[in-house]
Amino acid sequence: MAASGGWSKGRAVSLRRLAEPHRLPLLTDQDKKICAALRLAKDSPGGAGYYFDLEQALWEMIGHPLVFRHDDPGLQIDIRRKDPELHVNASGDDVAIYFTPFPGDGDLLVNMESRVAMTICRFTRAHRAIAEIIGKYGLTVPRREKDQILTLIGRIAVHLNIHSDFDLPSPSLEATEPDTRIRCRVLPSGSRFQVSLQVKPFGHAGPYLPPGHGASVIITEIQGKMLQARRDLDGERRAARAVEEKCPTLMQFFESQWEYILPGLEHCLNLLLELRALGDAVVVEWPKGEHLRIQRTAGAGRLYVKIRKHNDWFAIDGSLRIDEDTVLGIRELLDKVKQSGSRFIPLSGGQFLALTKELYKCLDELGGIARLEDGGLRVSPLAAPILSGLTDGLGRLEADSAWMEAEKRIREAQALEPRVPDTLRAELRNYQQEGFRWLARLAYMGAGACLADEMGLGKTVQALALILDQAPHGPCLVVAPTSVCPNWISEAQRFCPTLNIVTLGLNGRARTVRRLKKMDLLVTSYGLLQHERELLAEKQWRVIILDEAQAIKNMNTKRSKAAMGLHGRFKMITTGTPIENNLGELWNLFHFINPGLLGSINQFNRRYAAPIERDKQRQASSRLKGIIGPFILRRLKSQVLDELPPRTEVNLHVELNDEERALYESLRRDALDSLEREDKGNRQIRILAEIMRLRRACCNPDLVAPELGITSSKLTLFEQLIGDLLANRHKILVFSQFVDHLTIIRRFLDSKGISHQYLDGSTPPRRRKQCVDAFQAGEGDVFLISLRAGGLGLNLTAANYVIHMDPWWNPAVEDQASDRAHRIGQKNPVTIYRMITKGTIEEKIVTLHREKRELADNLLQGTDIGGEVGTEELLRLLRDE
Repeated sequence: MAASGGWSKGRAVSLRRLAEPHRLPLLTDQDKKICAALRLAKDSPGGAGYYFDLEQALWEMIGHPLVFRHDDPGLQIDIRRKDPELHVNASGDDVAIYFTPFPGDGDLLVNMESRVAMTICRFTRAHRAIAEIIGKYGLTVPRREKDQILTLIGRIAVHLNIHSDFDLPSPSLEATEPDTRIRCRVLPSGSRFQVSLQVKPFGHAGPYLPPGHGASVIITEIQGKMLQARRDLDGERRAARAVEEKCPTLMQFFESQWEYILPGLEHCLNLLLELRALGDAVVVEWPKGEHLRIQRTAGAGRLYVKIRKHNDWFAIDGSLRIDEDTVLGIRELLDKVKQSGSRFIPLSGGQFLALTKELYKCLDELGGIARLEDGGLRVSPLAAPILSGLTDGLGRLEADSAWMEAEKRIREAQALEPRVPDTLRAELRNYQQEGFRWLARLAYMGAGACLADEMGLGKTVQALALILDQAPHGPCLVVAPTSVCPNWISEAQRFCPTLNIVTLGLNGRARTVRRLKKMDLLVTSYGLLQHERELLAEKQWRVIILDEAQAIKNMNTKRSKAAMGLHGRFKMITTGTPIENNLGELWNLFHFINPGLLGSINQFNRRYAAPIERDKQRQASSRLKGIIGPFILRRLKSQVLDELPPRTEVNLHVELNDEERALYESLRRDALDSLEREDKGNRQIRILAEIMRLRRACCNPDLVAPELGITSSKLTLFEQLIGDLLANRHKILVFSQFVDHLTIIRRFLDSKGISHQYLDGSTPPRRRKQCVDAFQAGEGDVFLISLRAGGLGLNLTAANYVIHMDPWWNPAVEDQASDRAHRIGQKNPVTIYRMITKGTIEEKIVTLHREKRELADNLLQGTDIGGEVGTEELLRLLRDE
């Protein structure tokens, strides 16, 4: 045995040592009989040696419980004795008689009946004499001589088993009623179990036969008596099929007819439970000295649980009564459940306690949320919703007033039907209303929430509805990426006019935060959260929302530590990225919304991360999902497809980094200096050229100054966005009006190993069609398209997301591009992202052109821009006035 309790690989033992079995005390009596088949070969090369008398050794191996296949050491072989048989079968007007198995040169005949079963037949002189008379190919006699032939056969029945279609007319034969019960033979084979269904017509003795196969009349000698039994072959088949139907474990691991290989202990114990329900109709047989037995089945009605408040936790105690003499404490019971990894608890002597599926699920989930503290079991109050569901149906529950109050609040929250605030200026779709109600119920219970809807389903408006519901009770806080903060502010102003939207300026931040009151909503960035961590931690917030919460996924960052210092009655995170991808990140996110629910990081790694990520344990994964499930709401577009609008548009504001801003400022000043020296007649064209250069700098510094090697903020945001979309298995169209910008993005996708298609105005028509067809067929997750090249002749219905890397400065053209994008993905609702560089000519000119469409039209055509007035407006943009 190995230290783990299972079988080791073993090691070779010399035949010389086996020839002296008294020196090997672990050998069984049967082992010693096998060793007795060793013979000394005195004339062997190199001196005396040993060899096995193979026939004697094989005969002694019959029924040995530890014989394994050489090519599959984990697969055990069931070696059975098979007696010679004489078959007498009707064949038209004749009777066919044949001897099987027919003897060969040796006294033994070995036959591998299957990968896991071997039979050994031994022949006597009488067998050989009968076989010689019958012949290798059998005899055929006329049916009219049947009675005479059967009489002769009856005389030799003492020497071998007879399988016949007829009763033998012999006074020496005693007719007996056949045993029709199905025999379920179980053979342990390493970690597996080989199972076969058979019948044994003569009960405890006589041959084993496959149900429904073979002759209808069986004659054999048992304890000096010649017995004859007539089988009901159809009845045997029906009985065996009934066993299969009522034992789904068998059909799950079907090997061949009436043969099965169960891969593990749990499956074998499941089978025993299924067989137990069949009563005396089935006999379970084990090899000598080996057996497993289900001693008792226990349900939740036998479990006693005691719950009481202990500091900031709930303490759990209790016991399970197995019978009058056996009681297991709940901590010991949880340990046994964890060790067994199944609902079968080992007791002693091969006996098991079978827990009902309901009780096992209860204990498994309790083991997932409870942890050992000060020698006792403790459960976080945030796990109360889970624990409350586990206490239903217990035999006895004893709880203090604190637990009763917690349960009452859970029931009230579940029954709560919160109404969307009347002051919300938005029509929530059905799934968004359900999202709001889910958030409001968790807020009522005091538990945190993770709104993980797929991108484009309106997480912001659902969160704003919750803020409106809670704001009358205190100030609220939203923390979001810098590029998303303007969207929160504009959405809040648009949908929640009764909220007072507050931001942190350069000065007076302490005064701003300390004066926050009811109906105030502070919107700030993760950067400011980190910078003002102590100030924001002083405030008691009614609601705290972390948008794009993957920003705090790393527990070791200052940003994450700043977030953990915030204090709020209801904490919520939003993310469009599946948060189960990395378990360390999952723990940190839940540590923010529901601290203590998943234990410490070390406990979490031991309970979940290692079993799931290293050992690939489905059970641990299922248990974790059961714990976090009540606090996560995730819907996909495919689930709410009928409720979605045809198009969702989102502006993503990009903040330039310091190097980009310095380059931008240098280009802007150079442009003004150049324009001062420019002749007025050429100034209009020159202005357009300089504005275009600034816009390209906003897109990517490499477009105007590749020698500087400045990192692009827009490309960084694109990397994050496309990573989230690809993680959700979306297909994306990427538009740019600059072909060289697409070239940079193309190089980036290649460096990340992201498959893509590409076309611009220079792409030949045939190649264009090939790219489109390939994308539609699934070749490529991203399609890069220049804005003008993508206007006509495209059918890219596989995509459902569009990214405009550099929004066109003419809103009319921008709308046309969006419409084209929508038509491209006409079979799917489309979400369109526009990346606008914040605080630059790009953002300002888009705003201006949305107000002055005629100027934008002129800019698009490259014609007169409206005289000196238009020129002066553009110059003011360049002067940053």
